[in-house]
Amino acid sequence: MNTEKLPFMSVATLAIATALLLLIPLVAMQFTSEVVWSASDFIVAGVLLFGTGLAYLLITKKDQRLIYRSASAVALGSALFLVWSNLAVGIIGSENNSINLLYFVVIAIGITGASTSRFQPLKLAFTLYAMAGSQLLITVIALLTGMQDLPGSSISEIVAVNGLFIMLFIISALLFGKAARDQKPDQANMSQNP
Repeated sequence: MNTEKLPFMSVATLAIATALLLLIPLVAMQFTSEVVWSASDFIVAGVLLFGTGLAYLLITKKDQRLIYRSASAVALGSALFLVWSNLAVGIIGSENNSINLLYFVVIAIGITGASTSRFQPLKLAFTLYAMAGSQLLITVIALLTGMQDLPGSSISEIVAVNGLFIMLFIISALLFGKAARDQKPDQANMSQNP
């Protein structure tokens, strides 16, 4: 993996973009009572947004091809959306429902797979398939344990929301698979050496 530091301008641009995105709810709070964020909400959102952006910069620094960058964007964007929606309202029932903790296993699989794969596209494809499989398993567990009976969690809602994430993870896996097939031998050798 390339151990060179990220350019200061990229990180600074990311920090500015994160701050600008956080201005949206801050401004909205001035005009409506529908948006109510605490200081901790802003901190968590800032960490999630900046962390996801930083991960994207680090991962795509290794491989600048559009297919690899696209796969990375779909994977990281899907993971961010999964965590964000789970923390905000919960995916099954409310955010306080303990089954929602299982979604952090999906994220842990992604982090573990990405870090152990050294960001090689084929291994990342397998990681994304594992994430999709674990998301499917959570869906099955939720339905078998009667979670569809909770307020705001019908069978169709559980299947649709989880199906969206499964589809996004599979799309990313397919893109990483294509990136692996299109990889030139010198790129493959370079990605194997840290």
